[in-house]
Amino acid sequence: MLISAEKDIMTARIIKGSEIAAGIRNELKDRVTRLKEKGRTPFLCVVLVGDDPGSISYVTSKEKGSAEVGVKEKTFRLPASTTELEVLKLVGDLNEDPDVDGILVQSPLPRQIDAEKILFCISPAKDVDGWHPVNLGKLMRGDPCLLPCTPHGIQQILVRSGYDPSGKHVVILGRSNIVGRPLANLLMQKKPGANATVTVVHTGTPDIPFYTRQADILVAAMGSPLFVKADMVKDGAVVIDVGSNRIEDKAVEKGWRWAGDVDFEKVKEKAAAITPVPGGVGPMTVTMLLQNTIEAAELKAGLLK
Repeated sequence: MLISAEKDIMTARIIKGSEIAAGIRNELKDRVTRLKEKGRTPFLCVVLVGDDPGSISYVTSKEKGSAEVGVKEKTFRLPASTTELEVLKLVGDLNEDPDVDGILVQSPLPRQIDAEKILFCISPAKDVDGWHPVNLGKLMRGDPCLLPCTPHGIQQILVRSGYDPSGKHVVILGRSNIVGRPLANLLMQKKPGANATVTVVHTGTPDIPFYTRQADILVAAMGSPLFVKADMVKDGAVVIDVGSNRIEDKAVEKGWRWAGDVDFEKVKEKAAAITPVPGGVGPMTVTMLLQNTIEAAELKAGLLK
């Protein structure tokens, strides 16, 4: 008698960044309590220029997160016609204010404002995005600094989910200054939660699947919807999807939906674990921003060295 056998289909563990972020925020509440006992309340200032819907939504999430953990937050809402000089003046004033611990200028900015010039103007000690060249330089050296939020959030997802990068081959799709490059530097550090072998692939890399199929941990941060297919992923890999793309979907009432850089439905049958979009990396970014604000306040209060 012939007995037919079908290959078991693996179903990946879904790593919910929203749940991990909630756990970290509970820890942050305790840190805020200790700061208040020292007479200091962490203070985050956000500068929003214009009315970009995505920026407004992101700023709103920062306001809610700040209230949740006990961080004082103030948003400066400026019209789209605001000049570069006016933004520089505001940032300069916030730099000089001893009560302000964190400064964030929301991007994108209107065309008349040089985003890089604004970034360089922010004090590195108050750069809670972790994008200032001084902080990125310290990251590359392995020195203490305010870490870029999304890369740090990815690291925390891995560590807190039990997928320590140490000794693993991490392949990062994308080389942006916001995710790819700083994440590579962060994960190759000779420190806990890092110590990985890191490969960065990008648009100039020939035969990208050759590299992605070698990854124990694959991070997709290209901004290209559904780019990573199942045949690009090694069996049992951990897949972190940083992408956040709006794609057409006539099956839903609004006519569109959010999609990551990974073909989630197909890849989840091959990976050991995968982050969803939304609800994966996104919630971690805001949480790490709050952590940076608290850390900056702790440094001022003498609770960190």
